[in-house]
Amino acid sequence: MGNPIRILHVVVNMNRGGAETLLMNLYRNIDRTKIQFDFLTCKEGAFDAEIIEMGGTIHRIPYVTDIGHTKYIQALDHFFTANPYYRIVHAHMDKMSGFVLRSAKKAGLPIRIAHSHNTSSEGGIAAKTYKWVAGTFITSCATHFLACSSRAAKWLFSSKQNKTMILKNGIESDKYAFSPEVREQVRQELNLSPESYVVGHVGRFAHQKNHSFLIDIFAELTPYHPNAVLVLVGVGKLRQDIEKKVRDLNLMNKVLFLGVRSDINRLLQAFDVFVFPSWHEGFGIAAIEAQAAGLHCILSNVIPKEVDMGLQLVDYLPLNNKKVWINKIKNTIETDSSRLTFSNESKNKEYDIKYTAEWAEGFYLSVVR
Repeated sequence: MGNPIRILHVVVNMNRGGAETLLMNLYRNIDRTKIQFDFLTCKEGAFDAEIIEMGGTIHRIPYVTDIGHTKYIQALDHFFTANPYYRIVHAHMDKMSGFVLRSAKKAGLPIRIAHSHNTSSEGGIAAKTYKWVAGTFITSCATHFLACSSRAAKWLFSSKQNKTMILKNGIESDKYAFSPEVREQVRQELNLSPESYVVGHVGRFAHQKNHSFLIDIFAELTPYHPNAVLVLVGVGKLRQDIEKKVRDLNLMNKVLFLGVRSDINRLLQAFDVFVFPSWHEGFGIAAIEAQAAGLHCILSNVIPKEVDMGLQLVDYLPLNNKKVWINKIKNTIETDSSRLTFSNESKNKEYDIKYTAEWAEGFYLSVVR
């Protein structure tokens, strides 16, 4: 058998974000005798060592914020000219994918995939304007369009929405099935008493994830439920601001900041409810993981409906009414029933990474034929 097809995935770095976690889940489950993943990144990432271990190559160029627009475009052009053997480039940088795919097209790479993982750009007016300009090159430079949800497709390439394929962010579902033993173990590790009611959240400390709102509703919940504890998993530039807010509200003994963790599947066992008040999400893979662990999920109503796995575990709430969130959490505490376990029924197979990896494999092999 010949060498595997090498797919070049383009990301800023391979840290534990939603798109990057999906890529690693795919990489671990794809047939690597047929398909190999390589990565073009701008910064070091948490998954780098594992990528190299699995046979992937990591290329690195400086990011636009470090070297400016002109030098960034030159770096992209030079990279694709120097590496013309890639037949497939798969860009995961939302609007910034436009510049990546334009350089790939100039260098003659035949298959250029744009993948939408979001429904909004981050940053101030200048950053958003710059990204908007980059995004204008996507429809003319991409040959294929993928998105994690219909909302994400509409946002990044509305004119090509009917040509976009939806690839749901699958997870390694077996790892998340509820285990009372693991729950007990993790709660002991975190010094949580058996009476503690754990409100959990997984997400980087960025505007998009809306931690400030989460702290507000938790602060109003604690007088009703003195045993409530908030567990926050993730890092990000707004972490210090949120820590200050927690101190100002005198909640330091009730809020745990766990930083980056590689054992999300274990931590979810210790939670009692999962709260996810994002301002926007392309998909929201953390909510899939939470449902797979049998957790009741309270999500903002901007999160795509595709995230609801049909297990009667999801509530969508508006962000303009904190009272509704507080009441829903109170209600969840008071009516808490035993945890479900995720079952691989056919209706859920599209959320399972084995199914997703099989689909991706077939897709890559079909586009190079």
